[in-house]
Order: sequence, then C-alpha cells, then structure tokens
Amino acid sequence: MSVPRELVDRLRAICGAEHVVTAPEQLRTYESDGLLQYAVLPGAVVLPGSTEEVAQVVRACFEREVPWVARGSGSGLSGGALPVEDGIVIALTRLRRVLEVDLDNQRVVVEPGVTNVEVSKAVGPTHFYPPDPSSQIVCSIGGNVAENSGGAHCFKYGFTTNYVCGLELVLADGEVVQVGGKRLDTPGYDLLGALVGSEGTLAVVTKIWLRVVPVPETVRTLAAFFPSPEAAGEAVSAIVQSGVVPGAIEMMDRLSIQAAELMAHAGFPTDAGAALVIELDGSELEVAARFDDVERMCAEAGATEVRVARDADEAARFWKARKAAFPAMGRIARSYYVQDGVIPRTRLPEVLGRIAALADEYGLRVANVFHAGDGNLHPLVCYDRDEDAARAEELSGEILAACVEAGGSITGEHGVGVDKKRHMPRMFDEPDLEAFQKLRCAFDPHGLANPGKVMPTPRLCGEVPGPYRQHPLERAGLAERF
Repeated sequence: MSVPRELVDRLRAICGAEHVVTAPEQLRTYESDGLLQYAVLPGAVVLPGSTEEVAQVVRACFEREVPWVARGSGSGLSGGALPVEDGIVIALTRLRRVLEVDLDNQRVVVEPGVTNVEVSKAVGPTHFYPPDPSSQIVCSIGGNVAENSGGAHCFKYGFTTNYVCGLELVLADGEVVQVGGKRLDTPGYDLLGALVGSEGTLAVVTKIWLRVVPVPETVRTLAAFFPSPEAAGEAVSAIVQSGVVPGAIEMMDRLSIQAAELMAHAGFPTDAGAALVIELDGSELEVAARFDDVERMCAEAGATEVRVARDADEAARFWKARKAAFPAMGRIARSYYVQDGVIPRTRLPEVLGRIAALADEYGLRVANVFHAGDGNLHPLVCYDRDEDAARAEELSGEILAACVEAGGSITGEHGVGVDKKRHMPRMFDEPDLEAFQKLRCAFDPHGLANPGKVMPTPRLCGEVPGPYRQHPLERAGLAERF
C-alpha cells in the first residue's frame, strides 16, 4: 500500500503545495511522538490552515480509503500520534488562534494548535486554565483533549475533561459537527465525555470551548525533603486525610532530584530520599491557617527540612525542579522509557517498594516522579545501552502490572496509544473491549481514524481488514510487543 499520487495532488490543491510534506528527510520530523521507542515514516504530512481545509483533507482520505493520524505538538508519551505506514498525518500546528475570550462567562475558545500555557496567558492575569502538564509550554490543547491530560494541579482542579464545554469536530467522512458549546452541560448523551480522551480515534478536533477559573487570592509553596519516598508518602496521606486539599502536591525520589538539580539548580539536597513540592491556594486566611498545618504534618512524617518559598521567584525555582525531571533524566542516562500508571494513594509505599525490587531484578535504574495527591505515577526507566531498550520496555510493563494489581490503572494522563494497548486486557474483559469498539465503529465505521491504537488487537467494524490497521512490527510477527 502507498499513498495514491492523486491524493497527494488533491491535498496540495486543498492546502497549498507548501503545506504538504512528502520528502523522506522532512517526513522524519513526524515519524514519532515524544515516545521515541516507536517510529513509522508516514506517506505524507499535510498542514491544513482551517476547519474547512481539515474537512476537505479528511474527506479526500475517506474517498480513497487512506488512513490518517491527527497530530498536535508531538509531545505525547504513548505513541498516540505514531503515523500509519503510507498513511497521512494531519498536523494541526497551523490552527493556533485564540478565537474568543469571554471572562464574564469564564470561557475561552481556541483552535487545537494553541499551546496549553497560551490559554492561561490569553485569560490572565485575572483567570487561568488549571490543567497544566509539565510540557505545557509546548503541548497543544488539541493533544490535551485527545489524551485527557492532567498535570500538577489535577488533584484539586481536575483534568481536561472537567474544563471542555464544547468541541467542533471533523468526523471520519469529513462531516463537520459541533458537540456542546459555552454551556457547562447540555441535555442528552455525554458525547464530550466520550470524545475527551479518545486519542484521536473518533474524529479530528478543530475548535475547543474551554472553561477557565479566577486566579486565587493567594498562593504559597513549600518544598519538604524526606529520608525516603515512604516517609513522604506518609506526609501526603496525613495531609489529604486531614481535609486539606492542596492546589498541587508533587513527589520526586532521589534519582529524579539528582537529575533535576543538574538542570534546574533549585538548591534541592541531592542526598534526600524524596521531595514534596506542595502548593496551597485560595483566600489569604484559609491558606495561612492550612499552611501551618501542612508544615507540621511534614515534620511529623519525618521531614528533614521544610523550605517555604519566600517569594514568587523562589516558588518558580521549586516548580522548575519538578517540571525539569523528565528532560533532566538525559543528564544521567543516555535513554529512558517513560511510563504512566495510577494507584490508590494508600498503596503508594507498597508499589514503590515493588518498583524498587523490579529495578534491582532488571539491573536498571528507575526514577519516580508523580502527582502524589491522586497517585499518578511517572516512572522513568533509565538505560545506557541499545541492547537494554527491550528490557527497559519489559520493566515498564511490569510496573503497569503492579499498578493494576494494586487496584489502579495503566494510564493517568498519557493515554494508551500504541505503547500500552497490549496491557488493556489487564484492566478490561472482552465484553468491555467490545463495547469500546462499538463506540469507535459508530464514529468511524471504516477504521481510518488513527487505526492500530488503544485496542489490544486489530478489531474491525465488519469490513475487510486493511494492512494499515496493524503496526509494522505486528505485520512482522512481533505482536508480543503489542
């Protein structure tokens, strides 16, 4: 299978020749997302500049039965934007307009290529957009919608799904529809709930209505250091059980602290077993009262040091250390495999112990960075040799198994994509997976929208299977990776 020449010509006619990429050396830019362990060269990449152009592109693919993958900034970490071999990548990076700001109704309307941080800039300084992935400087809102992204403030404020009020969609046959709008809720089926987190397998999002919230009256931040992650976990449990709801409560283990310090220079002690970055926000009186309680509970849990940010600049340094953890791992390891699982907060010591045991068993280092308040783990499996890549991937799978066994999930915010679809049966029985597939077929009966993702085995909607529904490694007989 290859991209028909007449389709490429049609895409050039729709979007302009300068916005269609076919040269192999340029296609390499789009061969993977942020999870570099998987790479596939697409047949062509098209960069539409409007909803109308997206609709025409999708329709052209539909008429020629050519699969496509919608892509934002390419910062995803589950292979969700991995191209289909000889398929089309629809890159939405030109759709970067903030279309409307309506602070009276706490709404903003944006195109999918707008970055996460640009939303808060557009509505500041009086309002902000709470879901804030660590990659918020580069990740796009369209990608956030696809993966239902969270971030450091998700414990108190929630995930992307809690802030999406409406979506404009291009369905798999090129039809443009709108679901929801400015209203917080609409009668009927919760189609927004189905679309947010669907990882681009149902439609292409071309416009997003978002809810924003007022900036809190005051924000205070501290960093507490502990002899072990278990001790830090005890502090987290004590804080949450007391009724305090921090704006954010993040944990880093020793290895992640050491890596982050090489990049962020926040002054964190590199011999600490774990660090908590805790932020309280709200009214001045409430924050002042609760802040003393948090400091006390950290001390009672065995904190060796508690640093209270003296001003916004010092608070920013604390957050720089936390948000540098992912990219900083490159300072201590040549490569690393990012994973994303969720556990009940009360099982944190047990699962961290299991991860440590697995790291010893595989002879690989694992750095743990996570949203401690809601138990969303981000273990980073480090390795230096190419021959260790497969073992790192296997170890990351064992970590996911430990999360599920503890009553958790295989993903919190990175999505399933191609990387974790083989783990879906750990959580879901066959009837559940069939129900998912029925929903997918209702939106995309021909299986052209981001095929080969999320579902653990190729599943059809009654039509003859095409080779594009399988990842190249599946066709090569290496299906055990999937």
